[in-house]
Amino acid sequence: MGIGINSISAMIDQTNSSAANSKTNALQSKLDGDLSTASDEELMDVCKDFEAYFVEQVLKEVEKTIPKQEDEDSSMSQLTDYFKDEMIQELATEVCDQQSLGLAQQMYEQMKRNYSL
Repeated sequence: MGIGINSISAMIDQTNSSAANSKTNALQSKLDGDLSTASDEELMDVCKDFEAYFVEQVLKEVEKTIPKQEDEDSSMSQLTDYFKDEMIQELATEVCDQQSLGLAQQMYEQMKRNYSL
């Protein structure tokens, strides 16, 4: 059984969509959970995760404004897109870890104030 470029592309598409859905679902489950019993550290972690997710979405939208090369092979384009998405996720996390936008801190303070956690 051989593995062709089409099967690799299909696996990347599947992995790409499931990875994006899994990250979104993980964040959603944290936000839907009962945060009233969460410690300050857990609450701040959720806020930081949301901030990183927000930055990731902004970076993906910015990346869409870059013109695509028309002569690029479609299978290579899928590989490039997969690694580009991974790189954007990593960059968003690093941006929030090294220089926070302050969004996580604002959310944390508002949750503490409004929900008396």
